[in-house]
Amino acid sequence: MLHPAMTLNRLDAERLQRLIDEMDEIDDRCLTGVLQGKLDLGIVFDPQELPASVVSMNTRIRLTDPNDGRSTTRTLVFPHSLGSIRDGLSVFTDLGADLLGRCLGDCVTWPRVDGCRQTLRIDAILWQPEASGQFHR
Repeated sequence: MLHPAMTLNRLDAERLQRLIDEMDEIDDRCLTGVLQGKLDLGIVFDPQELPASVVSMNTRIRLTDPNDGRSTTRTLVFPHSLGSIRDGLSVFTDLGADLLGRCLGDCVTWPRVDGCRQTLRIDAILWQPEASGQFHR
C-alpha cells in the first residue's frame, strides 16, 4: 500500500525506472511492482526541493524496533552499491522498497525470513544527500 505522503527525488525516480525497465523475467516482479507503484503515484520533487525529513536514495537512517527499543543504522542504496557501503540496504529488498519515500517518524512493517512480520520506526535521518547539497550522486 502506498503511503499517502510518499515523496521522491526526481533523479532517484528516473534511476529506479531505468532499473525496473531493465529487470528480466527471473527478478522479483512483486517487489518491482511495489517500486513501480511508488514511481507512478508518488509526489516527485526536484532534488533541491526534497524535504530533509524524507528517505531518498543514499540516505543514512536510524531504525528502532518499537517493541524492544533496539536500533540499527542503514543506508538505502541501489543494488550495485551494496559492496561499497558497509551498512547498505538495497532498495530492491522488501524493507528497502518500503523505506523509500518515507518520512522521519514513519513505521515500516515487512515479512521476515521466519514468516513473522517486523516493524521498525524511522527515528533519525543521519544524512540525506539532498539536504547536504549533493544532488547528482
